[in-house]
Amino acid sequence: MTLLSTCNSHVIFSPLFPRQLFDRLRKERPGFESQLKPVFGDMLLPGLGISDSDRLMLERNVHVVFHSAATIRFDEPLRVAVEMNVVAVRKILALCRGFHHLEALVHVSTAYANCDRPYIEETVYPPPVEPQKIIDVLEWMDDEMLELFTPKLMGEKPNTYTYTKQLAEHLLMTEGADLPLAIIRPSIVGAAWKEPFPGWIDNYNGPSGIYIAAGRGILRSMKGDYNAVADIVPVDIPVNIMITVAWYTAVAKPKSIMIYHATTGGCNPFTWGDMSGIVNKSFHQIPLEGCFRRPNVAIVSNSFLHDYWTCVSHLFPAYLCDVAFRLVGKKPRMVKLYNKLHRSIDCLKFFTCNEWQWSNSNHDMLKHQLLPSDLKMFYFDPLPLHWPTYIENYCLGAKKYVLNEDLSGLPAARAHIRKLRIIRYVFNSMVAVILWRVLIAKSQFARNLWFFIVGLVYKFVQHFRITSTMNKS
Repeated sequence: MTLLSTCNSHVIFSPLFPRQLFDRLRKERPGFESQLKPVFGDMLLPGLGISDSDRLMLERNVHVVFHSAATIRFDEPLRVAVEMNVVAVRKILALCRGFHHLEALVHVSTAYANCDRPYIEETVYPPPVEPQKIIDVLEWMDDEMLELFTPKLMGEKPNTYTYTKQLAEHLLMTEGADLPLAIIRPSIVGAAWKEPFPGWIDNYNGPSGIYIAAGRGILRSMKGDYNAVADIVPVDIPVNIMITVAWYTAVAKPKSIMIYHATTGGCNPFTWGDMSGIVNKSFHQIPLEGCFRRPNVAIVSNSFLHDYWTCVSHLFPAYLCDVAFRLVGKKPRMVKLYNKLHRSIDCLKFFTCNEWQWSNSNHDMLKHQLLPSDLKMFYFDPLPLHWPTYIENYCLGAKKYVLNEDLSGLPAARAHIRKLRIIRYVFNSMVAVILWRVLIAKSQFARNLWFFIVGLVYKFVQHFRITSTMNKS
């Protein structure tokens, strides 16, 4: 079932099929489109905006429901986040209660719904305030007052997304216990590992926007812990868990709501520092078109150093570029772009500066319920995942499927990178000459210090050569 909004469902539904995402399915099951029925709907409307005829059709035919609709913006106003991520969940429960043959309702939450805890178990933790009380507050509080009270309501939660996801889980636990319900908590969802093919991604969500900004040479410094685990999970892992959990919920009929974590850091850790190195290497080998600067993103934990590099590597080139734009009669845009980038990166620093551990008992139990052939088809064990290969495919996928850049343009892109390298060397040489003229040439102390350092380096090189000669003889 697909719920669509704002226009005729076929307008959105039909154009999906020519895309590469469905090429394999089209070969294996020709005419599969005829087996799908789109349903118009809107999560913000009463009754989800579903017509009476569609509702009757759903009640008679639906056995399994996957609920993943949500707003995933970290800076979403609390009112919108509650309507989409909490109130809409209650509407889903009401809809599912009318289904005559419902066997499983799988709700997709997030592994960071309880990010105020360092160790997260497979359980629903009670929120500081009951969901209904928050919903009641929204009815009488205006937007200006709500914005002032939002940080107080969220407590230690970094954003409205994680806060409302925790509220939604609690609402499911208290109001959905009569339904065959399961909750899946994926961490940071990234490009495909294997299916539909390696590197498939079609949006800027998750790490994709970071990779593209880094690949274009726009993002140079990112606040984070170099050694912290970047818990990125390929999208096909949580999808396979969703399918397997739906089967297990329908067959085993657990007596309580089961929670499943879809994370990678517990068994196959990969750090933000490792990630930045592979991203830089990947985009040097397969560069994006029209790069602003050479790809060279760094994860910086020290706030002072990060602010310094933000000024030197972000703001200074942005203002310089906008001045050049004005001189040639073009509209300046780089400072505005960097301000937007900094707001986005600022929303992510909570997740790049910290790390968490998740229990995986139910995840491991689920693996043992499957036959080897089923486990091979619906794989969700991240242990065999080779991170360097995955990140390389991810960067290539961002280039091909998000930016729609053809690989035939690689020679020109590489030539552009070489040009940027030459510009960098020329600029650095000019800076060195200016510093020499301004500081060293006009100061006796600076000249003495300079010649002392040069002499020290010369003596070290001479000593190294003499030592090497003696060792050889």
